[in-house]
Amino acid sequence: MEKEKLLEYILDSYPYKVVFVDVDFIIRYMNKAAKYHYYEVRGYKDLIGKSLFECHNENSQEKIKQAVDKLKNHANEIFLGVTPDNQRFYLNPVRDENGELIGFFERFELNLQK
Repeated sequence: MEKEKLLEYILDSYPYKVVFVDVDFIIRYMNKAAKYHYYEVRGYKDLIGKSLFECHNENSQEKIKQAVDKLKNHANEIFLGVTPDNQRFYLNPVRDENGELIGFFERFELNLQK
């Protein structure tokens, strides 16, 4: 089995949304849960290859830009808050073999804290 397909299967089995975005804020990958949420629930179409900011308001855009600036300065995972559907929302850096930021992924998980 090729590595890319194996990674896709692994990410699609994760029950929460995962969205990979490059450093130019272009969406490059969405797992099955993310596609369902953004396409079926939220009504967006064909987000892969488009700007992340097409589906975020100005306040969210500014938060994301500030978080990515921190990631560029070698920060690790950044907690951004809790979504309206009670999921904790994180940005995780993805770096190349030289430690340079090539993008990040949005990671969600059920918020078990009250």
